[in-house]
Amino acid sequence: MFDYIWQHLFTPFLRFWFKWFLRHFTGKCELQRICGGYRPGAARTLRAEYSLESSKNKVLRAAVSAEEDKVEECAMAIMKEKKVSSQKDPAFKTSLQVCLMQISGYKILYGSVEELRKQPFDCENNSHETMLLRLWDLLMPSTKLESRITKQWGDIGFQGDDPKTDFRGMGMLGLTNLIFFSEKYTDVARQVLSHSGHPKLGYSYAIVGINLTEMVFSLLRSGALKPHFYNTAFQSPKMEHFHQLYCYFAYEFDKFWVEEKPESIMEFNRYREKFHEKMKGLLQQPDVSLCLTVDSKP
Repeated sequence: MFDYIWQHLFTPFLRFWFKWFLRHFTGKCELQRICGGYRPGAARTLRAEYSLESSKNKVLRAAVSAEEDKVEECAMAIMKEKKVSSQKDPAFKTSLQVCLMQISGYKILYGSVEELRKQPFDCENNSHETMLLRLWDLLMPSTKLESRITKQWGDIGFQGDDPKTDFRGMGMLGLTNLIFFSEKYTDVARQVLSHSGHPKLGYSYAIVGINLTEMVFSLLRSGALKPHFYNTAFQSPKMEHFHQLYCYFAYEFDKFWVEEKPESIMEFNRYREKFHEKMKGLLQQPDVSLCLTVDSKP
């Protein structure tokens, strides 16, 4: 009960008076203090986002939902509301616009990723089929696929003779991630595939890859990826940033799995959760930047 009262009554009350005091003491509004007092990235954008969402001012609250092409207009409206002079604080507008671009971009990115996730793999769609066959060629360049429906798909970690059934949960997002990793980091992807074929530490490469897509997607949906994207995407994060992060997860999970040496694949869920917790811990660090760095030793 005390925590509820503190959160919903005293905390907003004290925050109001604290902001009032600082405004009169420094001559700057909270957003000015944030943009001028913190370096670009998560340290600045997360605070700006919280300030805007907590504001009683409709103009400020609406800014977190601004479309990308309206960001400059929103920044100008905020400056007018808060009586910020561009002559006295020339850097404020640019800094605020970057924050708004990142905030808006994250929301747009989630929408784009969700749309791709909802798109089912369609064997009647030539582009879908081409992508699937491309995945095989990237991972198994010296082995010809005997037919479209074959047990050979198990060699790259699919469960059955036809991979389309394995994409049900993550749709085309799962296949797109696998393709991106294989195209962008071909040698690394083949190395990971070779690890997955280990007689004791092996795992189903494609199935685990799709499972990792679900992990990254769930972190995106929860907002946990904001610190990473605010630190790594100077303006708005795009779909490629999401795919690059997936590559990091795919590579790091393989390292984690090999280092942990689980007794069998039956322990996958336990080690998956352990890896998940590790990633969430990294994402809570203010300077987090989960970028794939390939070890020189294979």
